[in-house]
Amino acid sequence: MNGHNMEIYLVGGAIRDELLNLPVHERDWVVVGSTPEQLLEHGFRPVGKDFPVFLHPETHEEYALARTERKTAPGYHGFSFHAAPEIALEDDLRRRDLTINAMARDADGQLIDPYHGARDLEQRWLRHVSPAFAEDPVRILRLARFSARYASLGFRVAPETLDLARGMVAHGEVDHLVPERVWAETVRALGEARPERFFETLRDCGALARIFPELDQLFGVPQPPAHHPEIDTGVHTLMALGQATRMGADVVTRFAVLVHDLGKGTTPPEEWPRHHGHEQRGTELVRAFCQRLRVPNMYRELGVATARFHTHCHRVLDLRPKTLLNTLMGLDALRKPQRFEQFLLACEADARGRLGMENRDYWQATLFRQVHQAAASVQTRSLLEQGLSGLALAEALRQKRLEAITEARQIFQQSGDFV
Repeated sequence: MNGHNMEIYLVGGAIRDELLNLPVHERDWVVVGSTPEQLLEHGFRPVGKDFPVFLHPETHEEYALARTERKTAPGYHGFSFHAAPEIALEDDLRRRDLTINAMARDADGQLIDPYHGARDLEQRWLRHVSPAFAEDPVRILRLARFSARYASLGFRVAPETLDLARGMVAHGEVDHLVPERVWAETVRALGEARPERFFETLRDCGALARIFPELDQLFGVPQPPAHHPEIDTGVHTLMALGQATRMGADVVTRFAVLVHDLGKGTTPPEEWPRHHGHEQRGTELVRAFCQRLRVPNMYRELGVATARFHTHCHRVLDLRPKTLLNTLMGLDALRKPQRFEQFLLACEADARGRLGMENRDYWQATLFRQVHQAAASVQTRSLLEQGLSGLALAEALRQKRLEAITEARQIFQQSGDFV
């Protein structure tokens, strides 16, 4: 592609991940010395609403005109952008969030690194490019998400960047974040290698209390040391989230683990370290949390179910068959067995997210799975053949399931496959 003084540079994450020897999943480009009209002439398709971004006619990769930005109002919407042929590559890179994302390569493969991103990669620093970082509250979320992504490689947040983020929180910038953007960054963070670091980083700069007050409220709340040697509920929550990730849980299940103990944050201090009734309180808190952030239904449903019933799973050997059947019905486990498996995994992560208990066998999931299979195996055909219908059919079906659950638990007890 030719144009008067037009230069094209590969920028951002592709270079970062290449230098880290990680797979490159997408490539973004910056065009210097050009205009929208020139790109349109070359068959590029415009997609940017707020600033000129185009899709390549063949590769469909994003090409953005070099631009600068200026803060005009609070929040991440409050910017005006200026794109013009005279804007230099260094000016475009300067507006980016972190130094490791502010590198470029020219057509000859030469690295252009005016803000020392390669050095920060080597030294494992997440560092802001310029004071303009403080103008966009989304960058705090991105900082935390990159911390979650690269924590396993030894990356940590530069002290001066953490100080800058604290100042943003103090000045109320994060209060202007809209729910959709918070959730978008959060769900991406939950899918990273160390999702707990996302929330730790937000807490380090004070943003957790503003964005996720229900989670922040868990820190400093004690639990019984005999069951929770780590004691602190917030610490336990993030330990459980880490366990869920190591166990291969999907993002929906990780979310359920994150919110499973929200009710403990509202236990009256005079009742500590016990948390009687935290399941029901947590259920309402998860619903409110999901409504505020406009969390999709599948996350909300599993989150609510886990908050409400996780202790039932832990006590599956002690509960009455009637309670177990009611729990299965409350989980809608007979109609949604896949979600029931997500629930069991969340409960196992909860049990293992305790100091010194990370590798303990969680036989409760095995027993609850057998209870579920026993209840699901009861068929209505034989009952229908007896001429039962309506309430009589429902009651007979319930009794058959209770008998099956009782038998399944007796068999499990006799096997001795638990401690």
